[in-house]
Amino acid sequence: MAPSKRFQIAELGEYYDDCLSVEAAIKNRTKANEAASLLCSMLQSREEKRKQMVQYLASKYNIEYNDMWNRLLDGSFKPSEDDITE
Repeated sequence: MAPSKRFQIAELGEYYDDCLSVEAAIKNRTKANEAASLLCSMLQSREEKRKQMVQYLASKYNIEYNDMWNRLLDGSFKPSEDDITE
């Protein structure tokens, strides 16, 4: 069996779960489909900010933007110990 591409998110809480239920019902979608749609919409709206954040990290660690993007994407980027705060 092929591994699933699905992932789980933390529980939304009663209010946001209710909001998602209503939003999905209005659009005649399942909650899962509506949640995916909302997440994609939010990611699209943050595209420029995300690029700025990746560029900031790339500059800080003196590596190319595409290299930083790929490291973040594959999970190989590890911030220095000085950058980790509790």
